[in-house]
Amino acid sequence: MARDKELHHENIISAATAEFLEHGFKDASMRRIASAVGMSVSGLYKHFAGKEEMFSALVEPAYQGLMALYSREVDSQMEVVRAGNLSVWDNGKDARLTVTYVYEHLDAFRLMICKAQGTKYETFLHDFAVLEEQTVLYFMNAVKSRGFKLKDFSEKELHLLITVNINAIFQTVEHGFSLEEALHYADTLDRFFSAAWKEFFGY
Repeated sequence: MARDKELHHENIISAATAEFLEHGFKDASMRRIASAVGMSVSGLYKHFAGKEEMFSALVEPAYQGLMALYSREVDSQMEVVRAGNLSVWDNGKDARLTVTYVYEHLDAFRLMICKAQGTKYETFLHDFAVLEEQTVLYFMNAVKSRGFKLKDFSEKELHLLITVNINAIFQTVEHGFSLEEALHYADTLDRFFSAAWKEFFGY
């Protein structure tokens, strides 16, 4: 019986993913999802309290995984800053690392980036850019506190540039790039922004 319930759940996840990818969160239908797995709508609600909970179940694990990856990278780069090595800003792998993870969970990120209007995930790119902006400012203050001189920079400009950077990384999902195309593009972004940040901060 437990295996049957697990199989039902797996089928629901598959049908829900297809439904949300085709129709987006707002226009997705619990009735169509139920029909796709051969069960009643009331039976579907025994698995998920509602459409938003179902959507969250599809994307939250990938989202949390990305945040964990980001946190590990921040900790790793902060160690380099503490050691007084500004090559932290020239590692040339940030976009590739993100794109590689995203493509391991591609359906979840397609949902988050392209189909999440009406959910808490619809501001994902903006929220990620804000997090990155806070992290960059933290790093820059840490660098300056260790005696390194940086160019004066506008935080308004920094906000816009980081927003551009974050959106650029996830454009591969919106434009349907293959993994090979996405990784090539990620390497291009890493080269481009590595040089740009050096110029912007003046190190």
